[in-house]
Amino acid sequence: MKKGQIYEGMIENVAFPNKCRIQADGKTVIVKNGVPGQMVRFSVNKVRKGKAEGRILEVLKKSPLECEPVCKHFVDCGGCTYQNLPYEEQLHLKEEQVKTLLDDAVSPYGYEYIFEGIKESPSHYDYRNKMEFSFGDEVKDGPLALGMHKRGSFYDIVTVNGCRIADEDFRMLLTATLNYFREKSVPFYRKMQHTGYLRHLLVRKAVKTGEILVDLVTSTQMEADLTEWKDLLLELPLKGKLAGILHTSNDSLADVIQNDGTEVLYGQEFFYEELLDLRFRITPFSFFQTNSLGAEVLYETARGYIGDTKDQLLFDLYSGTGTIAQILAPVAKKVIGVEIVEEAVEAAKENARLNGLSNCEFIAGDVLKMLDTIEERPDFIVLDPPRDGIHPKALKKIIDYGVEKMVYISCKPTSLARDLEMLQECGYRMVKACCVDMFPWTANVETVVLLTRKSGGGYQVEIDIPIHCDESGELAKEEKATYSNIKKFVHDKFGVDVHTSYIAQVKRFCGMNMRDCYNKSKKENPAIKRCTEEKAEYIKEALRYYNVI
Repeated sequence: MKKGQIYEGMIENVAFPNKCRIQADGKTVIVKNGVPGQMVRFSVNKVRKGKAEGRILEVLKKSPLECEPVCKHFVDCGGCTYQNLPYEEQLHLKEEQVKTLLDDAVSPYGYEYIFEGIKESPSHYDYRNKMEFSFGDEVKDGPLALGMHKRGSFYDIVTVNGCRIADEDFRMLLTATLNYFREKSVPFYRKMQHTGYLRHLLVRKAVKTGEILVDLVTSTQMEADLTEWKDLLLELPLKGKLAGILHTSNDSLADVIQNDGTEVLYGQEFFYEELLDLRFRITPFSFFQTNSLGAEVLYETARGYIGDTKDQLLFDLYSGTGTIAQILAPVAKKVIGVEIVEEAVEAAKENARLNGLSNCEFIAGDVLKMLDTIEERPDFIVLDPPRDGIHPKALKKIIDYGVEKMVYISCKPTSLARDLEMLQECGYRMVKACCVDMFPWTANVETVVLLTRKSGGGYQVEIDIPIHCDESGELAKEEKATYSNIKKFVHDKFGVDVHTSYIAQVKRFCGMNMRDCYNKSKKENPAIKRCTEEKAEYIKEALRYYNVI
């Protein structure tokens, strides 16, 4: 098998997240965006010892499991993965994927746990309470588009005015905004040239209160009177009620929504949502679960796993806006939440005050460092880390508290499976686990796990975990993030060679300061080959490894 060769084969199974396995020419080939049972034609992108990676060129025969996608954008849009699978089959697939990961994590330790399957989302469509739409063009130099990134592309945008995971009001706001700025011929922000005006349209809506927040995110490279746009939105026959219309400036080089200053064009810069009889004040950039009704299922599941917390001190680590902490506070002695995003911590404090909870304390800072500043010791710990899981040093500190029980909520089961290795080495055992489908039609799923640690002669094991740090206390790397080391990392881990210019493109894309190239081309308009999305992800992984991003 060689790179560039084309084969045909059937997708045997799909591992999390969306890794489709095909047997061809004696090797296992991994492709994306397929479903079990499809017969596909695919090209080989790279070959490593024992396996290879490829790209689907054509579906030759549909899987017996497939159905017609409800969303008209499915083929082009990169927002959903499983629109061509019935919802029941999606649940089965995700349940099977997570169960396999957890079984593999547990098997070296030789014990059994209870797997409670997967709980479905209360709403299968129109469930997202937040969408970040991007401005751009669908083809180079084409008309203005507003929506999601095209599947497999950093640059092309698909106008998703028929998106089925977004609320109906979102689609109406998107269409009105796109038509308005098309008529005005307002330019969008071009990520590579760093020129233009329109960047994103952020829309949030509360399921329970119906309040809507709309935020237009632009650069400061031109001035525009947005009064007409605001008035246009106010006249739309929305089912919900506009709580605020905002304009946020963002001059970040990275393709992220960053707040460099927000102007209120109408109403206020926050809205309210209700969750499990609690009320939450949400700002444009504060974290809140994107599926409100699904979040109730998730937190009810976690609360059931936590059990009786009377007279107990709880730690809610990676607490976000303090949702879990406030759900637990009425039945606990005290809850301390730790979250690195200061805006989220301020929102958590305000929400606790709003809900009349006086036994919640929220601390802004990195969990790794803040645990050293807290004098109290917890009776129970809830973990809800970001997608990449828990920093190994932070996890070691968490384990050292020696609490009898912990609940780990994970939005990325592969990170959970990795963290389980250290937890189990230190004597914790997984008692039970459950999945909650917070993201229908996508490859993502939430997982809740209950861990216990017996004191005395039971599960508790003392081991030494070597963690090398530099003088600043950060995880030390044997080498720095030089271009040659990034190339070596990508080659060793993914079997792919990347050009120096690709690394530079990704660094600029991530908003890193770059020096001018000393051997820059003397041509007036030099041809620069763009880095593919796949290689960009590999380079980002290297930058994360070296603690650069």
